Amino acid sequence: MNNNIEKISIKLSITKKQVENTLELLNEGATVPFISRYRKEKTGSLDEVQILAIKEENEKLIEIDKRRNSIIELIDKQNKLTDSLRLSIEKAESLNELEDIYLPYKQKRKTKATIAKDKGLEPLAKIVYTQRERNVFSKASSFINKLVNDEEDALQGARYIIAEWINENQVARSIVRNQFNKIAKIKSKVVKIKKDEATKYSDYFDFEELLKKCPSHRLLAIKRGEAEGFLKVSISPDNDYTIENLNRFFVKNNNESSNEVSTAISDSYNRLLKPSIETEFKNLSKEKADFEAINVFTENLKQLLLAAPLGEKKILAIDPGFRTGCKLVCLDNQGSLLYNDAIFPHPPQNDKFKAQKKIEYLLEAYKIEAIAIGNGTASRETEFFIKKALKYNKGVKLFIVNESGASIYSASKTARDEFPDYDVTVRGAVSIGRRLMDPLAELVKIDPKSIGVGQYQHDVDQKKLQNSLQNVVESSVNLVGVDLNTASKHLLSYVSGLGPQLAQNIIDYRVENGLFESRKQLKKVKRLGNKAFEQCAGFLRIRNAKNPLDSSAVHPESYHIVNNIAKDLNITVKKLIENDEVRKKIEIEKYISDKVGVPTLKDIIVELSKPGRDPRDKPRVSQFSENIKSINDLKEGMIISGVTNNITNFGVFVDIGIKENGLIHISNLKNEFVSNPHEVVKLNQVLKTKIIGIDKERKRIQLSLKDV
Repeated sequence: MNNNIEKISIKLSITKKQVENTLELLNEGATVPFISRYRKEKTGSLDEVQILAIKEENEKLIEIDKRRNSIIELIDKQNKLTDSLRLSIEKAESLNELEDIYLPYKQKRKTKATIAKDKGLEPLAKIVYTQRERNVFSKASSFINKLVNDEEDALQGARYIIAEWINENQVARSIVRNQFNKIAKIKSKVVKIKKDEATKYSDYFDFEELLKKCPSHRLLAIKRGEAEGFLKVSISPDNDYTIENLNRFFVKNNNESSNEVSTAISDSYNRLLKPSIETEFKNLSKEKADFEAINVFTENLKQLLLAAPLGEKKILAIDPGFRTGCKLVCLDNQGSLLYNDAIFPHPPQNDKFKAQKKIEYLLEAYKIEAIAIGNGTASRETEFFIKKALKYNKGVKLFIVNESGASIYSASKTARDEFPDYDVTVRGAVSIGRRLMDPLAELVKIDPKSIGVGQYQHDVDQKKLQNSLQNVVESSVNLVGVDLNTASKHLLSYVSGLGPQLAQNIIDYRVENGLFESRKQLKKVKRLGNKAFEQCAGFLRIRNAKNPLDSSAVHPESYHIVNNIAKDLNITVKKLIENDEVRKKIEIEKYISDKVGVPTLKDIIVELSKPGRDPRDKPRVSQFSENIKSINDLKEGMIISGVTNNITNFGVFVDIGIKENGLIHISNLKNEFVSNPHEVVKLNQVLKTKIIGIDKERKRIQLSLKDV
């Protein structure tokens, strides 16, 4: 463990003490959000990203150690484990290095080399390999037997054995690996008989690029084309140059033996080394591409989860449509369904008069404060219609809501449990309305992969993707905090220290005993013990609680500190929270102890100034141009407003209020080099962009932020 602590410390540039304390907390069952927020003294104020990196790096090292111990055990069973070999295994720092060491001892199926050994040709291979024998043909004659036909047959067998030795040689594998790392190219060719079906991969019909420069989105596209059977893909360095490097190391003389060794090297490279290292680099490049794609997805998801909430308002939500009409639902300020209906203002019915009367009635009857329209089919047409209907209701704000994944939710068991008496169209409209009120609370009910904010999410390692998404959702939920008395089971299940079962137990307690009046009551929840209470309490809020600290992010373990501060200032905790001038008089040094330091005390003071305040922004009203209804209304050079709805490594997709999204390529984000689009724009950001290209046939719109 100590060795791993040192390795993690060096790799992440974090002190050994910080790593050790963080791992200790994780091993005790503390969650990443809890450690980051409430254990700053122990970690030296590490943030969630650093804590998660320590956790993941430690898990990798544990896996390497498991494999290390397994290899030692397997070689020991063969009675071949020497002290120097054990030392080499113990010093190995990667799985590749371990597997290279183990390769000569690995149980093999029948190979060309093992067949040659069975023919008695290993002694000849050793003679040739030393490269001192000048007349190998003559020497080979003494190895002719009933299994070996002639001298050439003998030398061929010897070369097979030497080729295997070279393949198992760590230096040889290092040479080839180094060439792959530096100069390997990824090449793709179209499968000729499938050329007509593969048009979407036309960019890769005859493609090559240095592997180390191939961006993740391109590599994943090529891999998808290969998986679908449209492309043949290879990864290879310059073969002649790599063989030349191998010759420099292994060929020690200039005689017949050396020539045989050189021939064996070419065979070893083409038949054994290259395929093995190519597979390794295919996997490594895929892992790297997955890592980058998952990072894009998780960053987008975090921004989406933390999108601005409108808050507790009475909402009219509309799931727009043409033939099937626009589904309407009215929600109270808690998101409960009060009414549902449908209107048909668009073709083929065109019943605008009746639809307008219905909208006017609902606005008045349910005291509607805001309207949410899904951004799918018929969204713009519905927006124009509603804006006309709002002529005399200027106080009602109109919002376009990203409805990605709403259909997934509406058909899910969660939705059926919530609304067993309503069909999918009603559930979908409810989801749109609730997303406007609180995106986080609603989106946690949907599989993140269905939200549609990433690139190639279905092509990456699904287990790694799921873990990353889980971490992002958990981080977002705990950053915002959760209302203990109104939160759904799904939202509660992401709170630090809870999970689905304890979340359900909290819901059951609410049903049986009424609303929580204090955080202390959590200890009465079935199976919610001291450890779970410690982990979750600070992230759960009780609005208008008797103890105002129960509405804040101050952890119950620190209540005594706030009480002491209030007592020393001769004021109540409530007055302490309300009075800025009094808080300025607090001398935090007086409250430092062996368990509580300056970081925690500073957090407490900051929280007292804004107890329980939502860290998210406020949403913006829809701002699309009313003059643009389709791609035919666009012209190059036009400046238009839009909202970013997906960010990838290669650029940003922008909803400009029509069916087709525009794309700002990464090269058009700024007048200077941009390595990561997230550095320039955020999801759901309102932008003014310039149209620099329109391809009506392919329905592609190119946008730019330059010179706007």
